[in-house]
Amino acid sequence: MRTWRLPPDVDTDQLAPGHAMKDGRLETVAKHCLEVVRPEFAREVRAGDVIVAGANFGIGSSREQAASVLVHLGVAAVIAPSYSGLFFRNAFNVGLLLLTCRRALDIADGVALAFDARAGCITLGGGVRLSTEPIPAFLLDRIDAGGLLPELKRRFAASGSSPPA
Repeated sequence: MRTWRLPPDVDTDQLAPGHAMKDGRLETVAKHCLEVVRPEFAREVRAGDVIVAGANFGIGSSREQAASVLVHLGVAAVIAPSYSGLFFRNAFNVGLLLLTCRRALDIADGVALAFDARAGCITLGGGVRLSTEPIPAFLLDRIDAGGLLPELKRRFAASGSSPPA
């Protein structure tokens, strides 16, 4: 796992650039994710990597692809002091874990870390622990399910009923 340090105010156009969205495929958008902030990101990010960012992560438009592209690229979580409200909702709905941590910028680029979202903590090398804001259990369950649609499918399957047409 690698951390990718980003500045504050990363917006949805930096995550899912408009010029790449014209194609309509998430694979195309993924190739351009964060190209103006960290040109190497889309090429070098690996499944399980974590983004560490400054305040206001995900500001801008309501495009769901901004969170979906991070899931597509395998990002395990984003750690930041604050998020855009729309991005926050979209992220959990597509299965992207967001950890709100006031001390996010104490985490350096490229370091190894571990996190426990249910316990609300991040552990850095040397045993340094940072706390995160609590996440409601229903949102953590949504992350475990892989997002809102898989969660609903699981819920309908468990109840033995069919989703509405």
